[in-house]
Amino acid sequence: MEKRFVYADNAASTAVSERVLNAMLPFLSESFGNPSSIHRQGRDARRAIENAREQIAECLNCHPSEIYFTSGGTESDWWAVTGYAKAQYEHGKRHIVTTAVEHKAVLEACKKLEKQGFEVTYLKPDGDGIITAEQVENAIRKDTALVTVMYANNEVGTVMPVEEIGRVCKEKGVCFHTDAVQAVGNVKIDVKKQNIAMLSLSGHKIHAMKGIGVLYVRNGTALEAMITGGAQEKGRRAGTENVPAIVGLGEAVKAAYEDFDGRYERTVKVRDRLIDGLIKLGGRLNGSCENRLMGNVNVSFEGFEGETMLLLLDSKGICASGGSACSSGQTEPSHVLTAMGLTAEQARGALRFSIDGGFTAEDADYIIEAMKDIISRLNKMKGL
Repeated sequence: MEKRFVYADNAASTAVSERVLNAMLPFLSESFGNPSSIHRQGRDARRAIENAREQIAECLNCHPSEIYFTSGGTESDWWAVTGYAKAQYEHGKRHIVTTAVEHKAVLEACKKLEKQGFEVTYLKPDGDGIITAEQVENAIRKDTALVTVMYANNEVGTVMPVEEIGRVCKEKGVCFHTDAVQAVGNVKIDVKKQNIAMLSLSGHKIHAMKGIGVLYVRNGTALEAMITGGAQEKGRRAGTENVPAIVGLGEAVKAAYEDFDGRYERTVKVRDRLIDGLIKLGGRLNGSCENRLMGNVNVSFEGFEGETMLLLLDSKGICASGGSACSSGQTEPSHVLTAMGLTAEQARGALRFSIDGGFTAEDADYIIEAMKDIISRLNKMKGL
């Protein structure tokens, strides 16, 4: 089998696209002014920021004033959960509803709040990783301050019933936050229709730079400032703005929703080709078959170590992961997979291939052949 390079770890990070890079370049050289300055260079930078804000707001169906730029998904999640909870503490709202399969940014924020007097309910998913609106409704209490449920799981790609959960939260008068880091660009989002009060997204998942993200906050939502010391982001997140990264993020979000239907059809076709091939090799698909991100393939090979398989894949020029990039290096099995009911052995044998619109049928076949060789090799080693 002739060696080639296949990148299948887009859920961890994507390449900056040529379109995004070209949009950023002028703000790295020509238009380098501080957006808080009143001279022409500063005004040009300010206009670029506001244009990016409008691009993102249009894709989410919200007002540009509801878009706040951050350093990425982790900061956005942390700010949403802790900033809103603290604003509700004095009003006696000291209960939070979340799930056992959230990103660590949300889970760690909740753990910290528990030490500060909050009570947190962690909802358990079904075998496909889904949390139902009924579960959320049953968990909401009179003192519930916030419901935070991710839009799509970063490990297994399961898409949650966000619109139904949003409707429940609206009826109960509870703020609803969703971590949409994996969802933006992969599903169509309408924060008004879906009754989302706060939403997190990250640039490097959609071909923008690392270190840039957004927290959407519905106007009128009480939220403590993230960083004080300046008037940037309406005084809620002080600090000179990263103009090139912001411009690139606006362009990336806009690009993600152009030809969305065509990209979805192409990506799902090769995704399913890869899933079918891996299942024939003895793999177990993790996550929902129907409610799944277009580019996510998470498969467990029981009896094998994911880390060993990843190293062997890397030797064949294939980039993949065992789950969340934020948890790499940890020996414990995935908290997402174990919460879904997998055994520790099944969870340790999990591989995540995350593809984008440029992934081809030939790429899928190369991964399948590589895994066939790897499994055969590891079985022979077991025999020895």
